[in-house]
Amino acid sequence: MQVTMTVNGTEVSRDIEPRTLLVHFLRDTLGLTGTHWGCDTSNCGVCVVWVDERPVKSCTMLAAMAGGKSVRTVEGLERDGELDPVQRGFMECHGLQCGYCTPGMMMTARWLLDHNPDPTEGEIREAISGQICRCTGYSTIVRSIRWAATHENSSSIESPETAGSPS
Repeated sequence: MQVTMTVNGTEVSRDIEPRTLLVHFLRDTLGLTGTHWGCDTSNCGVCVVWVDERPVKSCTMLAAMAGGKSVRTVEGLERDGELDPVQRGFMECHGLQCGYCTPGMMMTARWLLDHNPDPTEGEIREAISGQICRCTGYSTIVRSIRWAATHENSSSIESPETAGSPS
């Protein structure tokens, strides 16, 4: 079947198997490997991307369900070669160890900050509660998101132009 969607600001159209999960479409078909694949049960959250400006776990969503929609991946966070404040926060505050959960955490953090520019620690912890990190104990992740909130210059709610666009 043919599926067409906008990924990180670029319209893409591909032939896929109807059973293809969005995470596999992004990684295997488009080569956007920043979105990780973990549990296949929607438990770990490493696969979080945005579909029509809402975070979703792409391991349990069929690519066909994203047809006609806008998808944003971690590759779509940077703008004009500049890292998003969330990405910078994770670097500055060492919000990762192995890094496997990081893309999903960043996508959730960006969504949180776009909707709540000054979240409390409790609000941050609640936002990331659907995601698992086995390395950090979450304190550096929370600190990274707080750093991003205090260093935010502008909102990134608008759809990305071509940042992280698939080829």
